[in-house]
Amino acid sequence: MDKQTRDWMQQLIDFGLVAGMDLLGALAILVAGFIVAGWAKGATRRALDRSGKLDETVKPFIANTVRYAILIFVLVAVLAQFGVQTASLIAALGTIGLAIGLALQGTLSNVAAGLMLLFLRPFRAGEYIDADGLGGTVAEIGLFATQMRTADGVFMHVPNSMLLNRSIKNYSRNPTRRVDVLVGVSYGDDIDKALEIASATLAEESRLLPEPAPQTMVMALADSSVNVNLRAWVNASDYWPVLFDMNRRIKLRIEEAGLTIPFPQRDVHVIERKAE
Repeated sequence: MDKQTRDWMQQLIDFGLVAGMDLLGALAILVAGFIVAGWAKGATRRALDRSGKLDETVKPFIANTVRYAILIFVLVAVLAQFGVQTASLIAALGTIGLAIGLALQGTLSNVAAGLMLLFLRPFRAGEYIDADGLGGTVAEIGLFATQMRTADGVFMHVPNSMLLNRSIKNYSRNPTRRVDVLVGVSYGDDIDKALEIASATLAEESRLLPEPAPQTMVMALADSSVNVNLRAWVNASDYWPVLFDMNRRIKLRIEEAGLTIPFPQRDVHVIERKAE
Protein backbone atom coordinates (compact mmCIF):
# COMPACT_ATOMS: atom_id res chain seq x y z
CA MET A 1 0.00 0.00 0.00
CA ASP A 2 1.56 3.29 -1.11
CA LYS A 3 1.76 6.47 0.96
CA GLN A 4 -1.04 8.27 -0.95
CA THR A 5 -3.47 5.44 -0.28
CA ARG A 6 -2.53 5.34 3.38
CA ASP A 7 -3.04 9.11 3.67
CA TRP A 8 -6.43 8.84 1.97
CA MET A 9 -7.53 6.05 4.29
CA GLN A 10 -6.29 7.97 7.33
CA GLN A 11 -8.28 11.03 6.25
CA LEU A 12 -11.33 8.83 5.78
CA ILE A 13 -10.88 7.34 9.24
CA ASP A 14 -10.41 10.80 10.78
CA PHE A 15 -13.52 12.07 9.00
CA GLY A 16 -15.49 9.04 10.19
CA LEU A 17 -14.36 9.62 13.76
CA VAL A 18 -15.28 13.29 13.65
CA ALA A 19 -18.62 12.59 11.97
CA GLY A 20 -19.31 9.79 14.42
CA MET A 21 -18.58 12.05 17.38
CA ASP A 22 -20.81 14.74 15.88
CA LEU A 23 -23.57 12.18 15.36
CA LEU A 24 -23.25 10.86 18.91
CA GLY A 25 -23.26 14.42 20.23
CA ALA A 26 -26.36 15.26 18.19
CA LEU A 27 -28.13 12.14 19.44
CA ALA A 28 -27.17 13.00 23.01
CA ILE A 29 -28.50 16.55 22.58
CA LEU A 30 -31.67 15.23 20.99
CA VAL A 31 -32.37 12.69 23.74
CA ALA A 32 -31.50 15.15 26.50
CA GLY A 33 -33.64 17.80 24.81
CA PHE A 34 -36.69 15.56 24.72
CA ILE A 35 -36.17 14.62 28.36
CA VAL A 36 -35.76 18.27 29.40
CA ALA A 37 -38.79 19.31 27.32
CA GLY A 38 -40.95 16.67 28.99
CA TRP A 39 -39.65 17.63 32.42
CA ALA A 40 -40.22 21.34 31.73
CA LYS A 41 -43.77 20.63 30.60
CA GLY A 42 -44.52 18.69 33.78
CA ALA A 43 -42.81 21.28 36.00
CA THR A 44 -44.74 24.11 34.32
CA ARG A 45 -48.02 22.27 34.81
CA ARG A 46 -47.27 21.60 38.48
CA ALA A 47 -46.31 25.23 39.04
CA LEU A 48 -49.53 26.41 37.41
CA ASP A 49 -51.53 23.96 39.54
CA ARG A 50 -49.94 25.33 42.70
CA SER A 51 -50.55 28.95 41.73
CA GLY A 52 -54.32 28.55 41.75
CA LYS A 53 -54.71 31.69 39.60
CA LEU A 54 -55.39 30.02 36.24
CA ASP A 55 -58.28 27.76 35.31
CA GLU A 56 -57.81 24.27 33.93
CA THR A 57 -58.38 25.39 30.35
CA VAL A 58 -55.21 27.50 30.07
CA LYS A 59 -52.78 25.25 31.96
CA PRO A 60 -52.30 22.50 29.32
CA PHE A 61 -51.88 25.11 26.59
CA ILE A 62 -49.08 26.93 28.43
CA ALA A 63 -47.34 23.67 29.38
CA ASN A 64 -47.38 22.43 25.78
CA THR A 65 -46.09 25.78 24.51
CA VAL A 66 -43.08 25.51 26.85
CA ARG A 67 -42.36 22.00 25.59
CA TYR A 68 -42.49 22.97 21.91
CA ALA A 69 -40.30 26.03 22.49
CA ILE A 70 -37.59 23.87 24.08
CA LEU A 71 -37.80 21.37 21.24
CA ILE A 72 -37.19 24.17 18.73
CA PHE A 73 -33.99 25.17 20.56
CA VAL A 74 -32.97 21.50 20.65
CA LEU A 75 -33.40 21.27 16.88
CA VAL A 76 -31.20 24.33 16.39
CA ALA A 77 -28.55 22.87 18.71
CA VAL A 78 -28.57 19.54 16.84
CA LEU A 79 -28.03 21.25 13.49
CA ALA A 80 -25.31 23.44 14.96
CA GLN A 81 -23.58 20.24 16.12
CA PHE A 82 -23.06 19.36 12.46
CA GLY A 83 -21.47 22.74 11.76
CA VAL A 84 -24.48 24.61 10.46
CA GLN A 85 -24.09 28.34 11.15
CA THR A 86 -26.69 29.61 13.60
CA ALA A 87 -27.30 32.91 11.80
CA SER A 88 -27.86 31.24 8.45
CA LEU A 89 -29.83 28.53 10.20
CA ILE A 90 -32.27 31.04 11.68
CA ALA A 91 -32.69 32.69 8.29
CA ALA A 92 -33.23 29.30 6.69
CA LEU A 93 -35.72 28.35 9.38
CA GLY A 94 -37.59 31.58 8.72
CA THR A 95 -37.82 30.78 5.03
CA ILE A 96 -38.76 27.17 5.71
CA GLY A 97 -41.27 28.32 8.30
CA LEU A 98 -42.91 30.62 5.75
CA ALA A 99 -43.12 27.81 3.21
CA ILE A 100 -44.48 25.39 5.78
CA GLY A 101 -46.95 28.03 6.96
CA LEU A 102 -48.30 28.44 3.44
CA ALA A 103 -48.50 24.68 3.01
CA LEU A 104 -50.09 24.06 6.40
CA GLN A 105 -52.57 26.91 6.61
CA GLY A 106 -55.18 24.62 8.12
CA THR A 107 -52.83 23.51 10.91
CA LEU A 108 -51.80 27.08 11.71
CA SER A 109 -55.42 28.15 11.69
CA ASN A 110 -56.02 25.56 14.41
CA VAL A 111 -53.27 27.17 16.51
CA ALA A 112 -54.79 30.62 15.99
CA ALA A 113 -58.25 29.23 16.77
CA GLY A 114 -56.91 27.66 19.97
CA LEU A 115 -55.57 31.05 21.08
CA MET A 116 -58.93 32.67 20.30
CA LEU A 117 -60.80 29.99 22.26
CA LEU A 118 -58.54 30.63 25.25
CA PHE A 119 -59.07 34.38 24.93
CA LEU A 120 -62.84 34.38 24.32
CA ARG A 121 -63.55 31.54 26.78
CA PRO A 122 -66.75 30.15 25.23
CA PHE A 123 -66.03 27.03 27.29
CA ARG A 124 -63.60 25.74 29.87
CA ALA A 125 -62.23 22.35 30.81
CA GLY A 126 -64.90 20.27 32.54
CA GLU A 127 -67.86 21.99 30.86
CA TYR A 128 -70.35 20.21 28.60
CA ILE A 129 -70.87 21.87 25.21
CA ASP A 130 -72.64 21.26 21.93
CA ALA A 131 -71.11 22.80 18.82
CA ASP A 132 -73.64 22.15 16.06
CA GLY A 133 -73.73 18.42 16.79
CA LEU A 134 -70.27 18.04 18.33
CA GLY A 135 -71.21 17.44 21.94
CA GLY A 136 -69.15 16.40 24.92
CA THR A 137 -67.33 17.39 28.10
CA VAL A 138 -64.20 19.43 27.39
CA ALA A 139 -61.06 17.71 28.70
CA GLU A 140 -58.33 19.94 27.27
CA ILE A 141 -57.78 22.73 24.73
CA GLY A 142 -54.50 21.94 22.97
CA LEU A 143 -52.39 23.86 20.47
CA PHE A 144 -54.05 22.17 17.51
CA ALA A 145 -57.19 20.45 18.78
CA THR A 146 -59.60 20.21 21.68
CA GLN A 147 -60.08 16.90 23.43
CA MET A 148 -63.62 16.04 24.49
CA ARG A 149 -65.48 13.12 26.07
CA THR A 150 -68.97 12.38 24.79
CA ALA A 151 -71.87 11.50 27.07
CA ASP A 152 -71.43 7.80 26.27
CA GLY A 153 -67.71 7.85 27.10
CA VAL A 154 -66.22 8.18 23.60
CA PHE A 155 -63.01 10.19 23.14
CA MET A 156 -63.35 13.03 20.62
CA HIS A 157 -60.44 14.94 19.01
CA VAL A 158 -61.82 18.12 17.42
CA PRO A 159 -59.65 20.64 15.48
CA ASN A 160 -59.82 24.05 17.14
CA SER A 161 -60.88 25.83 13.95
CA MET A 162 -64.03 23.67 13.76
CA LEU A 163 -65.11 24.76 17.23
CA LEU A 164 -64.27 28.44 16.67
CA ASN A 165 -66.40 28.59 13.51
CA ARG A 166 -69.46 26.89 15.01
CA SER A 167 -72.28 28.02 17.22
CA ILE A 168 -71.52 26.72 20.72
CA LYS A 169 -74.07 25.86 23.39
CA ASN A 170 -72.51 25.65 26.85
CA TYR A 171 -74.74 23.61 29.15
CA SER A 172 -72.49 24.01 32.20
CA ARG A 173 -71.70 27.72 32.24
CA ASN A 174 -74.88 28.97 33.92
CA PRO A 175 -75.61 27.71 37.45
CA THR A 176 -79.33 27.09 36.80
CA ARG A 177 -81.43 25.62 33.99
CA ARG A 178 -85.13 25.48 33.15
CA VAL A 179 -86.93 22.15 33.05
CA ASP A 180 -89.91 21.79 30.72
CA VAL A 181 -92.07 18.66 30.91
CA LEU A 182 -94.80 18.40 28.28
CA VAL A 183 -97.75 16.03 28.71
CA GLY A 184 -100.82 15.67 26.53
CA VAL A 185 -104.36 14.93 27.74
CA SER A 186 -107.42 14.04 25.76
CA TYR A 187 -109.76 16.74 24.47
CA GLY A 188 -112.56 15.07 26.40
CA ASP A 189 -110.75 15.38 29.77
CA ASP A 190 -111.15 18.19 32.31
CA ILE A 191 -108.28 20.59 31.51
CA ASP A 192 -108.53 22.35 34.90
CA LYS A 193 -108.08 19.02 36.64
CA ALA A 194 -105.05 18.30 34.47
CA LEU A 195 -103.54 21.66 35.48
CA GLU A 196 -104.20 20.90 39.16
CA ILE A 197 -102.40 17.56 38.81
CA ALA A 198 -99.49 19.30 37.09
CA SER A 199 -99.22 21.89 39.89
CA ALA A 200 -99.36 19.15 42.57
CA THR A 201 -96.61 17.26 40.76
CA LEU A 202 -94.40 20.34 40.80
CA ALA A 203 -95.10 20.90 44.50
CA GLU A 204 -93.90 17.36 45.30
CA GLU A 205 -90.45 17.99 43.83
CA SER A 206 -88.07 19.39 46.46
CA ARG A 207 -85.22 20.09 44.03
CA LEU A 208 -87.06 22.91 42.25
CA LEU A 209 -85.88 26.45 42.89
CA PRO A 210 -88.43 28.87 44.43
CA GLU A 211 -87.37 31.65 42.07
CA PRO A 212 -88.40 31.85 39.32
CA ALA A 213 -91.55 30.19 40.59
CA PRO A 214 -92.71 26.92 38.96
CA GLN A 215 -95.48 27.32 36.39
CA THR A 216 -98.09 25.25 34.60
CA MET A 217 -99.80 26.29 31.38
CA VAL A 218 -101.70 24.98 28.38
CA MET A 219 -98.92 24.99 25.82
CA ALA A 220 -100.78 23.98 22.66
CA LEU A 221 -103.98 22.57 21.23
CA ALA A 222 -102.36 19.80 19.21
CA ASP A 223 -103.86 17.46 16.66
CA SER A 224 -104.71 14.66 19.10
CA SER A 225 -104.19 16.19 22.55
CA VAL A 226 -104.23 19.29 24.72
CA ASN A 227 -100.59 19.77 25.74
CA VAL A 228 -99.92 20.86 29.31
CA ASN A 229 -96.46 22.15 30.19
CA LEU A 230 -94.78 21.91 33.61
CA ARG A 231 -92.02 24.53 33.87
CA ALA A 232 -89.54 25.04 36.69
CA TRP A 233 -85.95 26.08 37.35
CA VAL A 234 -83.33 23.83 38.95
CA ASN A 235 -79.61 23.81 39.63
CA ALA A 236 -77.73 22.72 36.52
CA SER A 237 -76.49 19.54 38.23
CA ASP A 238 -80.12 18.51 38.97
CA TYR A 239 -81.47 19.06 35.46
CA TRP A 240 -81.46 15.49 34.14
CA PRO A 241 -82.52 13.73 37.38
CA VAL A 242 -85.43 16.13 37.81
CA LEU A 243 -86.48 15.84 34.16
CA PHE A 244 -86.53 12.04 34.27
CA ASP A 245 -88.36 11.89 37.62
CA MET A 246 -91.02 14.40 36.60
CA ASN A 247 -91.72 12.68 33.30
CA ARG A 248 -92.39 9.47 35.19
CA ARG A 249 -94.36 11.14 37.99
CA ILE A 250 -96.71 13.17 35.78
CA LYS A 251 -97.62 10.07 33.74
CA LEU A 252 -98.52 8.16 36.90
CA ARG A 253 -100.54 11.07 38.33
CA ILE A 254 -102.50 11.56 35.09
CA GLU A 255 -103.40 7.89 34.92
CA GLU A 256 -104.31 7.69 38.63
CA ALA A 257 -106.74 10.59 38.14
CA GLY A 258 -108.51 8.77 35.34
CA LEU A 259 -107.33 11.12 32.62
CA THR A 260 -106.09 9.89 29.28
CA ILE A 261 -102.77 10.54 27.60
CA PRO A 262 -103.70 10.11 23.93
CA PHE A 263 -101.37 9.01 21.20
CA PRO A 264 -101.67 9.67 17.48
CA GLN A 265 -103.96 7.30 15.64
CA ARG A 266 -104.83 6.95 12.00
CA ASP A 267 -108.01 5.53 10.54
CA VAL A 268 -107.54 3.86 7.19
CA HIS A 269 -110.60 3.62 4.90
CA VAL A 270 -110.39 1.16 2.04
CA ILE A 271 -112.58 2.01 -0.94
CA GLU A 272 -113.32 -0.86 -3.25
CA ARG A 273 -114.15 -0.04 -6.79
CA LYS A 274 -116.20 -2.48 -8.82
CA ALA A 275 -114.71 -3.51 -12.09
CA GLU A 276 -116.62 -2.10 -15.04
